[in-house]
Amino acid sequence: EPGLLHTTCQWGNYQLTLEFRADEATNSGVFLRTPPVVTDVARRAYEVNIAPADNPFPTGSLVERLRSAEDTSGQGWRTMDITADGPRVTVAIDGREVLDYTDPKPLGRGYIGLQFNQGKIEFRNVKLRPLGMKPIFNDRDLSGWKTFPNVKSVFGVTTDGELSVKDGPGQIETAGQYGDFTLQLDVFVRGRGLNSGVFFRCIPGEPMNGYESQIHNGFVGGDRTKPVDCGTGGIFRRANARYVVADDFEWITKTIHVDGPRMAVWVNGYQVTDWTDTRKPDPNPRRGLRLEPGTVQIQGHDPTTDLLFRNLRIAELPKR
Repeated sequence: EPGLLHTTCQWGNYQLTLEFRADEATNSGVFLRTPPVVTDVARRAYEVNIAPADNPFPTGSLVERLRSAEDTSGQGWRTMDITADGPRVTVAIDGREVLDYTDPKPLGRGYIGLQFNQGKIEFRNVKLRPLGMKPIFNDRDLSGWKTFPNVKSVFGVTTDGELSVKDGPGQIETAGQYGDFTLQLDVFVRGRGLNSGVFFRCIPGEPMNGYESQIHNGFVGGDRTKPVDCGTGGIFRRANARYVVADDFEWITKTIHVDGPRMAVWVNGYQVTDWTDTRKPDPNPRRGLRLEPGTVQIQGHDPTTDLLFRNLRIAELPKR
């Protein structure tokens, strides 16, 4: 029977690419900024339709919003590229733009869904790239960051424009505060089995009182499904990484996505954590659920700490 397979987190602005294969009479779709249950697609979601040419909204159209004027018929595996950026939604099929729509009353965020309605439909290679990312590190100095007195960690900027973190314990925190967001950064661990972390929704001015996305590339007995000390991308003391993707002495990219109580982390594009904080609310995330905005902090864990960070960027999720 008809249904919708949707993401566990809501997303705002992004580029979405996928491949699909549909029978000639199939009616399916890709939902953007949708609630889990859609009752009014004309106002509560954007549905990029997959349907025959004789449908009122053939493949590439936005259902109940705008019909594509292009011939989008075809067979076999096909590509769909969707950009949702503010009020504007564009769709390309097999590399050719077939729709450009601007919503006078845009939706801000919602889930992404793959619909089964009728007929056979297959999807593969579904990938997302967040948009609107803004740098929070300028590659030159520590402007926009607060250092703490009387800590052992040393923070600086290398000649190549990287944030250097050595020794510990200690931390550095952003001047800005963030609640629901996507944070991306590159990190290079310059030693075997070193420990660090990226803290978020921190209580401003307090050392590492926040959620921690762990950095530790160790694993047990050659098995990457058995992380040491939570594993890179895990939420420390809450959810271990399901797979240790990262290696020491290599640049890796971490994506941290935070949507209310739901938190998900990707390492090099591979999702390693998807966790919901079901604890009772508390101002301190170490004790309970914190939804209020807080700072981002980078940790110097101990005297062995020696890491580099670069390309730190963040995008706050728009309201619904």
